[in-house]
Amino acid sequence: MRKADEVAGERRTDRWWGVLRLPVGVAAGIATAGVGFAFLAVAAAAFSLVAVKPAARCRVAALTKRYAGRLVHMERRRLGGLLAAEELPTTDDVATRRQVGYLAARLLTGTLGVLAYAVLGVGVVLAWIVLRAAVRGELTLLDALAQVGVGVVLLLLNVQAFVSIAALDVRLARRLLSPGTRAELTRRVQELTTSRAGVIAAVDAERQRIERDLHDGLQQRLIALGMLLGRARRARDADRTHALIVQAHEDVQRAVEELREVAWRVYPSALDSNDLGEVLAIAARGSEVPVRIRYELPVRPERQIETVLYFVACEALTNAAKHAAATLVMIDFEAQDGWIRMRVHDDGVGGAEPTGRGLSGLARRVAALDGRLRVTSPGGGPTTLLAELPCG
Repeated sequence: MRKADEVAGERRTDRWWGVLRLPVGVAAGIATAGVGFAFLAVAAAAFSLVAVKPAARCRVAALTKRYAGRLVHMERRRLGGLLAAEELPTTDDVATRRQVGYLAARLLTGTLGVLAYAVLGVGVVLAWIVLRAAVRGELTLLDALAQVGVGVVLLLLNVQAFVSIAALDVRLARRLLSPGTRAELTRRVQELTTSRAGVIAAVDAERQRIERDLHDGLQQRLIALGMLLGRARRARDADRTHALIVQAHEDVQRAVEELREVAWRVYPSALDSNDLGEVLAIAARGSEVPVRIRYELPVRPERQIETVLYFVACEALTNAAKHAAATLVMIDFEAQDGWIRMRVHDDGVGGAEPTGRGLSGLARRVAALDGRLRVTSPGGGPTTLLAELPCG
C-alpha cells in the first residue's frame, strides 16, 4: 500500500513540475540574462581599456573566452533541464564571438521575460481588486463574470507569452551556437580523413591476418598433404596406400573448408543472393557456440552496411568461442530513428579489450560509414557489442 502511495505521490510531483517547468525556466532565463548583461558590460569595459594597454589583450581575450563558455554552458543546461529542449548543439567547438553574440541576443528573451512577468503581476493585482470588490458587493454578477472572462483571456495570453519566449530561447541557441558552415565543413573533413586512415589500417591488419592464416594454416596443410601423397606413391603395400589416400582425401576436405573461411573473410559472397540474417545463420551453424539470431529489419540494408555488420558479428562469434568460454551468443537487429543497430551479446567471462587489434579494426570499419561501435565487457562478463550504422 505504501509503495502505491509513493508512486501516486511521484506522479503528482511530476505533474506539478510539468506545469511549473515553463515559468520557472523563463524566470531562470531572466536571472541568467542579467548575469549575461553584467558579463557583457564588464567585457566591453575591459576591451575598451585594452586599447590603452595592448599587452593585456591576450589576458582579456582568455578570460572572456573562459567565462563566456561557462555562461553558455549554464544556458544550455537551463534549456535542456527546465525548457526540455532536445538536440541542442554542443558548445565545445563554437567560436568565442558566437558565444558572446548568443549572450547578447539572450538579452532580448530576458527582457521579454521581465515584461511577461510584469504583465502577470499586474493581472494578479487586478484580480485581487476585482475579488475584493466582489466580496464587498460593489460588483454586479454580470460585471463580475465580465471581469472573470477578461482575466481568463489575459491569463491565456500570458501563458502563450511564456511558451513563445521559451521557443525563442531554444531557437536562438540552435541558431547562434551552431559551429557555422566553415567549422562544420572543417570538422567533417577531419572526420573523413581520420576514418580513411582507419579504414586503410583496418584493411592492412586484415591482410596480415589473412596472410597468417594462409601461411600457418592452409599452406602447412598443403605441404603435409604433398608429403602424404608422396608416401602413398612410394608405398608397396596396397592397404597402406589406400589408408594414406583416405587420409589425404580428408586433409583436402579440411583444406577446402579453411580456404572457404579465408575467402569469406575477404568477401562474403553469400550476401549476393541472401540477406544478412540468412548469411549469419549459415555462419552460426559452423560456430562452436550456440547462436540465437533475431533479424526483423523491415528493409534490407545497403550492401556495404551488411558487409560491415557481417564482419562485426563474425569477429564477436570468434571471440566468444576462443576467449570468452561462452555458452550462448544472441544477435539482435533493429531499425529505429534512421539507424540500424546490431547487438551481439554473449554470456562469457568478459574482459574483451576494445583497443585490441580485432575490435579496433572493426571500430574503424564502422566509423568509415559514419557509424559507432560500442563494446561493454567487464571482467566476469557478459560481453555486448553494439554496432550502429545510419540507414542512408
